[in-house]
Amino acid sequence: MPTQPDALHGKVALVAGATRGAGRGTAVALGEAGATVYCTGRTTRTRRSEYNARNYRLSAFYDLAKAAGRRLAFSQSRELAPHGCTAVALTPGWMRSEMMLENFGVTEDNWPDAAARSPHFAAISESPRFVGRAVAALAADPQLERHNGGSFSAGGLAREYGFTDVDGSQPDCWRYMVEVQDPGRAADATGYR
Repeated sequence: MPTQPDALHGKVALVAGATRGAGRGTAVALGEAGATVYCTGRTTRTRRSEYNARNYRLSAFYDLAKAAGRRLAFSQSRELAPHGCTAVALTPGWMRSEMMLENFGVTEDNWPDAAARSPHFAAISESPRFVGRAVAALAADPQLERHNGGSFSAGGLAREYGFTDVDGSQPDCWRYMVEVQDPGRAADATGYR
């Protein structure tokens, strides 16, 4: 279930990186909620942007970059609050971005087929629209300032606001990874979707 169709009627959103992944999912979800959405991006019909496709990302610097986003939201929350602005950090779970679908040799239409290569991905992954619906839910919250400076996951916000992914589920990827994947248990999303 997306955010109410008119929840953002009359609002304008600018989404950078809206041609792929979380940016695309966010742009679509904001539009679903009634916002007028202006998009920028580097992928075109003839040329795909690189989106780290050739860059090694799993290192100390990757971890630092992830932590920096949370710290930036915290710092911005202090600086922008006097101006009536709210800053939050938001992370998707194991997102079925174009790069991940390509990596597993599947599409958004047949992503469960990735179970042969990655049972956990097939069990708990979420569409880019899921994190987009989290953004739309936050944007429509009249008491958003209560979240100022916080760091949130799409799955956690789904439980708070009641939105779902495109398949009607509410994947809780981070809890799944800690409780199922990391301990080496067999893929089973029961209680996590």
